[in-house]
Amino acid sequence: MSHLYLLALLVSLAGVATLDRKYKLALFRLPKAALATMAVPYLTLLVWDVVGIAKGIFYEGESSLISKGWELGPNFPLEELFFLALLCYTTLVVVAAFGRRK
Repeated sequence: MSHLYLLALLVSLAGVATLDRKYKLALFRLPKAALATMAVPYLTLLVWDVVGIAKGIFYEGESSLISKGWELGPNFPLEELFFLALLCYTTLVVVAAFGRRK
């Protein structure tokens, strides 16, 4: 059960990618532009996390659902990378989908 959160994030990313591919909204329409668009907020949030962890604001809570021992640093679980990717990719796909409605 310790990898359930990571599995959920990967399944969610696959779901967003499936919608993106079916409707050609972002990565499957303009891959370079989509990756560049996602890179800025992804890196910003990554830096935000590192600064928050360094200041003691963010910390890894206790949960049986996260991968124990798979940390990129103190209080920085591997799942965080996939969570940020899901956040940025979902936002891009939703914005692209609403942009097509016009």
